[in-house]
Amino acid sequence: MLAKNLRVLVVDDTIVYRKAVSDILAEIPGVEVVGIAHNGKIAMYKIATLKPDLLTLDIEMPEMNGIEVLAELQKHHPGVGVIMLSTLTADGSDMTMKALELGAFDFILKPQSSANLQEGKNQIKSALQPMLEAFRNSRNAASFLATKGVFTRTRTLPGKKVDSPAPPQTITGSSNTAKKSARRGKSEIVTIGISTGGPNALSQMLPLLPGDLDVPVVIVQHMPPVFTKSLAASLDAKCALTVKEAEDAEPLLPNTVYIAPGGKQMKLVASADGKNRIIKLTNDPPENSCKPAVDYLFRSVADYYVGRTTAVIMTGMGSDGTKGLQLLKQKGAFIIAQDEATCVVFGMPKGPIQQGLADSIVPLNKIAAEISKSVR
Repeated sequence: MLAKNLRVLVVDDTIVYRKAVSDILAEIPGVEVVGIAHNGKIAMYKIATLKPDLLTLDIEMPEMNGIEVLAELQKHHPGVGVIMLSTLTADGSDMTMKALELGAFDFILKPQSSANLQEGKNQIKSALQPMLEAFRNSRNAASFLATKGVFTRTRTLPGKKVDSPAPPQTITGSSNTAKKSARRGKSEIVTIGISTGGPNALSQMLPLLPGDLDVPVVIVQHMPPVFTKSLAASLDAKCALTVKEAEDAEPLLPNTVYIAPGGKQMKLVASADGKNRIIKLTNDPPENSCKPAVDYLFRSVADYYVGRTTAVIMTGMGSDGTKGLQLLKQKGAFIIAQDEATCVVFGMPKGPIQQGLADSIVPLNKIAAEISKSVR
């Protein structure tokens, strides 16, 4: 049986981008451009008749902007997915954070003005093609879970009880036969790797952590420069913990969440006196095509917190984090994986779960409780 084409509506107020994105989509097998719209209001009319599976959506448009379109989709067409086209500016990144919290699947950057037309199209295609594939693989589960009230497109408020879609799964054995260090008791650091679906997932999970967690939290969220600062500010407003974009050479403090800056690699190193741990930002090359990369951070945590780490792997495309978790497991870390049912994309947790690295496999709304238990 042939797979159904992914039906896409292109929404952008700039004719150059409408044509470029439409041309790119036409080159991708299994994708059908069902229409175009030059503002959000026209897009909403067309959705009813064209019934797209997905919108590529500009944020800044006349009549009805991308944020307003997402709000209307939530009310009237919750099954339609959205990939945002964003600009690399502070305003663009702030609006993108809002879009992701409203349920946009992911976003791609519009090429810089210095790129020529063909370079720009190549940049868009290289970012868009794997995203469409991830969306195609995720949409059946996402659509089903949306109707069952398991997959949520809005954040869970702190203190609000949410029924678990599935009981936590605890791994009693492991297929990983490498020699392991013994776990020494409670964790003294939490490290998290996350990608596609991450801003929404973090905006639900982090507010459930108590303000007196008493350990630092270090996170790699795959994102470009500027956007990680907007993400940190957005999360800080929701959390009892302090959330910030990490800075080079700053000491790790308890009850603080450090998000790796886009375009940099982040690791932990010893302070000058060797007594404490500080953050080191580098221009080391990408790993797994990612900068920041989860594996890069996880390796450094494994070096300094043997038997005293809680590592969390959450929703995202690809396999970044798996090698780092293998090392953390050998060093006695407690590993939590987000379950398939609540991942927007079940990519990053899949390998570690299949390899038996995860000590606990839980839905999104139970991750904070597992973290809290591990540090007490």
